[in-house]
Amino acid sequence: MAFMVQVGKFGAVGLVGFAVDVTVFNLLRTTVFDPQLVHAGPIYAKVVSTILAIFANWVGNRYWTFGKNRQEQTLREGIEFFAVSLVGMGIGLACLWLSHYILGHTSVVADNISSNVIGLLLGAIFRFVLYRYWVFAPHRRSPVPAPVTGSLATVPHGRLVSER
Repeated sequence: MAFMVQVGKFGAVGLVGFAVDVTVFNLLRTTVFDPQLVHAGPIYAKVVSTILAIFANWVGNRYWTFGKNRQEQTLREGIEFFAVSLVGMGIGLACLWLSHYILGHTSVVADNISSNVIGLLLGAIFRFVLYRYWVFAPHRRSPVPAPVTGSLATVPHGRLVSER
């Protein structure tokens, strides 16, 4: 059950990232990175939109989806999250590149289907698995020391002794 809750949270965070990604991609794809103006415009638009979505997803996944497993070493966790996300972005870019430049499907609709449907689905599966089992893996979390209360402490073999 906890797994399904985590998948649901990942999906909700992903929807926010998806909204950021698709909105920015289409805005850039139809303006400053229009393929009529910039030959590699769709690729550039996808890189910018995906990087913005990665930041939105990191915040959501760090504090909500995998909140109880987030690492104390925020920089390391952020670098690992970003690295996994970049590979996920590469999966989406590969789908876009294949569709746009190899298969010749150059319409806005085709670019969106290849990058924001097929690429996003394949990338999301890849990212979830690596976030769950590497970046936010429970075994990587630093153990929280149990607070010592009063003037008694536990020593090996379960005996209590006074700290005085």
